[in-house]
Formats: sequence, C-alpha cells, structure tokens
Amino acid sequence: MITIEKKTLSVGKYVSTQHVDTVIRNYKQERWIQNSERIGKEDSLSGWWSIEEMEEFLEKAKMYGGDGIKFYFGAYSHDYAEKPEYAGRQTLVMVATKQKDGAAGTTLNKDIYITEGNNTNILAYNMVRLCPPSCGKSTGTDIESPEIGVTIVDNGENGFMVI
Repeated sequence: MITIEKKTLSVGKYVSTQHVDTVIRNYKQERWIQNSERIGKEDSLSGWWSIEEMEEFLEKAKMYGGDGIKFYFGAYSHDYAEKPEYAGRQTLVMVATKQKDGAAGTTLNKDIYITEGNNTNILAYNMVRLCPPSCGKSTGTDIESPEIGVTIVDNGENGFMVI
C-alpha cells in the first residue's frame, strides 16, 4: 500500500490584541511617519475588502489551481487618476499562488497567471478601501475609524504626533 503524505500549507496563526497593537505601533513609528512625510500627506494605515469580495477571489484562485494568496505591498503613482485621493498612498494587492517544490527542498509560492482570449494576466485583486483617506467618515449608522491602538510618535524637532 502506498501512502501519500500531504504537506501542510498553514504558515500563519491567530494572534492576540497585544501582538496586533505592537506590530501596528512598530509600523507607525518605523515606517508610516516617514512615508507620510515623503508623500506630503498621511499614508494609508489599513485597507478593507468585504468578505464577499475575498470569498469570490479565493474561489477564482481555487478554480485556477491556487492554494494560497500573497499580499503584496504597493503604492499608487503620484498622478493616479482613477482615484486621486489614493495617489501616492500605499496599498495591498492580493495575488493567487500555487505552491511548488523548488531546488534543495525549498518551497516556492508561485504567482498564478491566467490566459483569457489573447491576454495573459496575473490573477490579482486590488482597490482595497484605504484608511486614510476613507476612515473616520460616516458610512450610514456606523463610523469607520482605525480602532487598533493609539501611537505617540516623536518627530524630533517637529514635536509629537498622535496617530
């Protein structure tokens, strides 16, 4: 009898509120403030997709043999016309992947490309709702706001900033 062993694809884990607060605080202090100064406005701190959008993307990824998703950090160009309020801000892009064995026992998560008609494109999803600029605005009965932690950033000669 032949036994086929399936590799586990799990790499993440559930984390505590303290962990989330810590990594966000670190990001704000070590990267966000510099990004914001460089682009001349507050950079995005988070992005949001609906569960329905994510489920649809996951189903399409599975349809094309995907077994994982990469989240790429990106930034819109400074003259981004489709959504001018996003110009210069960072974003997230979801890309469907398929795990492959690489050389010397390594594991690779290869981006999936699909051909539709005469076009071949990466299987990816973007246009996450960015905060800022889309946080703190009324959305019906709820107020959208960054709910995780408050961080005090020392700006040296420019004083302190609460974010």
